[in-house]
Amino acid sequence: MKHIIILGDGMADLPVERLGGKTLLQYARKPMMDRLARQGRCGRLITVPEGFPPGSEVANTAILGYDLNKVYEGRGPLEAASIGYEMAADDMAIRCNIITLDDGKIVTHNGGNLQTADADMLIKYLNETLIAPINERERLRMGAPAGMGFERVKLITGIQYRHLLVIKGGSKHIVCCPPHDHPNEPWRPLLVKAEPQAPQEPGRLTPQQTADLLNELILKSQELLTAHPFNQARRQRGERQANSLWPWSGGYRPEMLTLQQQYPQQVRQGSVISAVDLIRGIGHYAGLKIVEVEGATGLADTNYEGKAQAAIDALKGGDDFVFVHVEASDEAGHDGDLELKLKTIEYLDQRLIALIYNEVSTWQEPVCIAVLPDHLTPVEMRIHVGQPVPFLIWHRGIEADDVQQYDEVSCVGGSYGLLKLQEFMHALMSIE
Repeated sequence: MKHIIILGDGMADLPVERLGGKTLLQYARKPMMDRLARQGRCGRLITVPEGFPPGSEVANTAILGYDLNKVYEGRGPLEAASIGYEMAADDMAIRCNIITLDDGKIVTHNGGNLQTADADMLIKYLNETLIAPINERERLRMGAPAGMGFERVKLITGIQYRHLLVIKGGSKHIVCCPPHDHPNEPWRPLLVKAEPQAPQEPGRLTPQQTADLLNELILKSQELLTAHPFNQARRQRGERQANSLWPWSGGYRPEMLTLQQQYPQQVRQGSVISAVDLIRGIGHYAGLKIVEVEGATGLADTNYEGKAQAAIDALKGGDDFVFVHVEASDEAGHDGDLELKLKTIEYLDQRLIALIYNEVSTWQEPVCIAVLPDHLTPVEMRIHVGQPVPFLIWHRGIEADDVQQYDEVSCVGGSYGLLKLQEFMHALMSIE
């Protein structure tokens, strides 16, 4: 039995008054998900362990069967792995957004839907005007010889607004605020802080020194980015500016067993298909091959059909396990765009899930399909919420339960009941 997980990031939601009290999954037209729910078995899954933030780095890692208490190191190290940066033992890698500030508040976490080419230009500019002077200052402080160089800080381009910051000898014992969790809130109270009573680790900056360095980067980046011609032109056109760095979710290099090591009978080789560095990084540490799909953007305009074909090709090419991640619903939820989030759910249903089902359901070798989100991104709250998410599992010959459609309410009555964390992957891999 081959296995494929199709994950609609942030797809689940809360009841919306404008939709007659229905959730978006209840309201959207999604005949393929509903068909798989009727013909398969459903349930709900707790994806966020107690004490952890309800982010995609936590939820997706749990869905793939990992114990967060043993492997969690934040987003930064995962995104480092995705872009090919091999972390040294003393590195602290941290996710770094380019965001939009206005009138003293965080307007959006995505820099006004910043595109990768524009972001790369801004990152190169900051490396010259902000990072290089800091590194020279640190070289002098460390007493390193001139010309030898000392890179305390590295700022590396990722995708769109999502980038990577690496601090040599940085401490992970800091408190950062994910910008997508604080839309329309004043940004100054959200600056980085040292963890109370945090340990001092030999050979590393103190937590307070790390927090001070990150806040220096935030404040100076605002001056430099605001003055950049790119943002001046945006301001003249009345568009959102990409005018601040915002680091969050840092950690050290994680130690994770691969899926092949955890499930040797079920997973001999596998792939991850996503436009998001974070998910690719999880896949890298999980032993999955990263599949590039032309036109995959992480937004509603992503190449759904291309991702579907990539998944089909991977299964045909010998993969036992494929993880397909689609970010679009999460981004629409963060933007508070009800109509767009409904479209992303319907696009996922018809332009990706239906194509995969129509292909693999005809194969002689059976394929097990699982569909679920990682967390809620309620369109009226615009943040992640760590409530249980609905899931469905289908394969040819499965004994169906009584669920008739796929949504947050219907799946309460599913035969899987309420699973917790690693239990989902264990249940999926037990289907042979």
